[in-house]
Amino acid sequence: MDHFYFSRPIAADEVNWPSQDYRYGGEFFEDVVHTGVDFPAPEGTPVLATGSGKVVWAGYGVYRGGYDLSDPYGLAVTIRHDFGYQGQTLYTVYGHMQEIYVMPGQYVSSGEQIGFLGETGRVTGPHLHFEVRLGENNFQSTRNPELWIAPPMGWGVLAGQIMDSSGNLVEGQPVILTSQTTGQNWFSRSYGPDSVNPDAYYQENLVVGDLPAGIYDIRMYYAGYLIVGEIEVKPGLVRYFNFYGLAGFDYSMPDLPQGNLE
Repeated sequence: MDHFYFSRPIAADEVNWPSQDYRYGGEFFEDVVHTGVDFPAPEGTPVLATGSGKVVWAGYGVYRGGYDLSDPYGLAVTIRHDFGYQGQTLYTVYGHMQEIYVMPGQYVSSGEQIGFLGETGRVTGPHLHFEVRLGENNFQSTRNPELWIAPPMGWGVLAGQIMDSSGNLVEGQPVILTSQTTGQNWFSRSYGPDSVNPDAYYQENLVVGDLPAGIYDIRMYYAGYLIVGEIEVKPGLVRYFNFYGLAGFDYSMPDLPQGNLE
């Protein structure tokens, strides 16, 4: 059920992986939930279209849908792609740009430069804010980009559903992944309460992308206890886990839903 439809918006010769501190579903800026991922890179770094399609927005005002210099996305581009998923249209959004090279109605190819990275809008430094939207082109229709961007060769993605012992989703739960080979740590939190949407199949509330293939410890503190699981990340795939509070971990893949995935 994986759908790595998009290439990277930043070329491989630059920092082109999302920041661990600004993942999808995290809460920032006065409890506003983050609806994309951020690629930190120097101002002026080329920004690339992640897939082919038509530009439907280029300029200030993408959040409110009209020209607005105070728009939190700053200078932004939206592409309506000429491919979709399960009969629904896909859009990608590129925010906080310094310059834009495209205009509405223009067709772009995957990998084509659409402008330069900057720090316009509501930012704490230069970076590219990248969103994937499914079905509708609005703030409420985003999905986690780390489930849509193809990982580097030999790397994979981890998704999970973190619940308490009663089966309720837990918001903002810190999670640490530690490579058993290198000892390197990756940090994440489960999604916040609003404005984010899980994948129709995974129903996740946590994703960590760009993980080198290998075996990882999953560590989290719950109800005063340190609970540790173990999972193998495989290249080019999404691996999945459920966390059930004091009952611990389960590594079964989700059941396929009846009918089409939406």
